Amino acid sequence: MKPKIFIDGEHGTTGLQIRSRLSDRADLDVLSIPEAERRNRDLRAAMLKDADIAILCLPDDAARESVAMLDGVNSTRIIDTSTAHRTHPDWAYGFAEMTSGQGEKIAKARLVANPGCYPTGAISLLRPLVEAGILPTDYPVTVNAVSGYTGGGKQMIAQMEDETHPEHIAAPHFLYGLTLSHKHLPEMQAHGLLARAPVFAPSVGRFAQGMIVQVPLHLADLSGAPRLGDIHAALQAHYAGQPVVEVVPLAESAALTRLDPTALNGTDGMRLYVFGTEGKGQANLVAVLDNLGKGASGAAVQNMALMLGAA
Repeated sequence: MKPKIFIDGEHGTTGLQIRSRLSDRADLDVLSIPEAERRNRDLRAAMLKDADIAILCLPDDAARESVAMLDGVNSTRIIDTSTAHRTHPDWAYGFAEMTSGQGEKIAKARLVANPGCYPTGAISLLRPLVEAGILPTDYPVTVNAVSGYTGGGKQMIAQMEDETHPEHIAAPHFLYGLTLSHKHLPEMQAHGLLARAPVFAPSVGRFAQGMIVQVPLHLADLSGAPRLGDIHAALQAHYAGQPVVEVVPLAESAALTRLDPTALNGTDGMRLYVFGTEGKGQANLVAVLDNLGKGASGAAVQNMALMLGAA
């Protein structure tokens, strides 16, 4: 019998992307609700209970409501793409490459919290260095990032693309999260193994998809005052054998004069770079990913595959 997959919220940006990725999967039975019935609570509840895996593509409160509908229904496993459960101890964090054994943990879990796009990039750079004893947990981490505007969902897409929209955004690039209290900070701190929250400066560019996440470091303030090669070696060792995350060779990074946030659009992978000048005591660690790929829908489909035993 084919596994039944229900995307609760399939008509939103993330849900549409997941639906597209599953459209040619003859091995799956993908349950669907017509858009006109998307707020039909009874129909949603029936679909949730009938599914083997429910993928929640909903705002936080709606995701919590869906989880509550499944209270006591252990036959349905859940992947939640909202922020609601990303630091909850009962939920497996859905970043399979984050640490040794994380993929196996996801595969066995009933409850999986899909990571945020910004944290995926930040944690991919921070966690290996903390685990290797290079980055002190109390280091004053800063994270600077730019995302394509699809990360803001349908509302921001309309604001950026529709010049007649009453809240049209005309800027080619803008900074937000100015109160330094972005909703992605808790998971960034928790899964980055940081003792204090990073200073996080997110921004949005006038391009639909793509993302760059940067973590600048003063090497003299790290354990053992590592060189660029030591940072790169730690990342390379951490992700050895992981096809989804590529650590770009130092020589290749050194030859670059610019970096395109859209370079991995349409893929579900991520590239990590170590930039700097040897001997100058500074490094800029950079992750490039598609905010709708490894940053959202691609990660959800990867986690689904792990839970079904197909990856």
